[in-house]
Amino acid sequence: MKLKHLALASALVATPVAAIAQDYNVTIAAGHPPVFRWVKMISDVFVPTVTEQVEAAGRSISFSEQYGGSLAKVGEELEAVEAGLAEIGTCQALFDPAKLAVQNVTYYTPFTTSDLGKVSTIIDDMHANLPAMTEAYGENGVVYLGAPIVIDDYLLMTNFPVNSLADLDGRKVAAPGAAINWLSGTGAVGVSGNLTTYYNELKTGVYDGVIVFASAALPGKLFEVAPFITKAGLGAQYAGSLCANEAWYDSLPQEAKDALAAGADAAQAWYVDQLEAAVTASLTAMGEAGATIQDAPDGMREAWAAGMDNAAREWADSLDAQGKPASEVLTNYMTAMRDAGATPLRNWDTE
Repeated sequence: MKLKHLALASALVATPVAAIAQDYNVTIAAGHPPVFRWVKMISDVFVPTVTEQVEAAGRSISFSEQYGGSLAKVGEELEAVEAGLAEIGTCQALFDPAKLAVQNVTYYTPFTTSDLGKVSTIIDDMHANLPAMTEAYGENGVVYLGAPIVIDDYLLMTNFPVNSLADLDGRKVAAPGAAINWLSGTGAVGVSGNLTTYYNELKTGVYDGVIVFASAALPGKLFEVAPFITKAGLGAQYAGSLCANEAWYDSLPQEAKDALAAGADAAQAWYVDQLEAAVTASLTAMGEAGATIQDAPDGMREAWAAGMDNAAREWADSLDAQGKPASEVLTNYMTAMRDAGATPLRNWDTE
């Protein structure tokens, strides 16, 4: 956090996080700008739903929406909420893996499901019913509210045609965070990358392909520099959720907590519907713009999954040794997916 944030946080120690009176004043922080769907859901759905619920109970509420890094940068949101700089924020497990380690379970279990609705529902249920899933929130002074931020099925986008796994041999392919593990066993050279640099680095030949999702590939115009799109079913993922300052949340009356829950549920439903529509529209638009889109050739997905290291097992064992219940979370996630009808190419939890 910046020094000015730390100073403000220190000042807050001597005073209540937020006095609860007839009216509520709530600051919401997100590092990403409102153009991102998971921020847009806050303004378009969460805020109006909570407002309606609170007003129905005879009270009023006002929101100060601080997005695009104005209060906290990407990956700083949890710290801002913990310190009381904001009552609510987007706690991004993907960008804060040290503090929300077990929340990254989906990024260590590729080829499990492309159904983003399943990921959203199961992750939300796990937060509600599995104490191991919420331990990290309590350790960091925040409370899980809901509205899971899910990412649509990851694709392979390249500047060369892919007809088999052998075509990746020696090629430089960029992937975000833990997803770089997905390239083990493919013969590709994994390079750590992110959406902000993909276009230019593909254009200049820094790498030959990227692992990315359709709803970001279209606005990023990645099809212009990586026009060969292979739908390999790497999987939909979970990246974060809305969380609240624990002390503030605990001080609220039940009617206010119920309003926040209703807002999170409404935002979750809206987000999934919007994202599913965006995926279809994005693939259609990229095809119309000249991209070559294909499902992974026969046997490629199976060979890809079979050749990977079991990063999930290594991840879980490492966190278990630190006292974090990763194996429990991994087992619960994979079991819930199988029970929901998913057919993982590998059972990462039982190998």
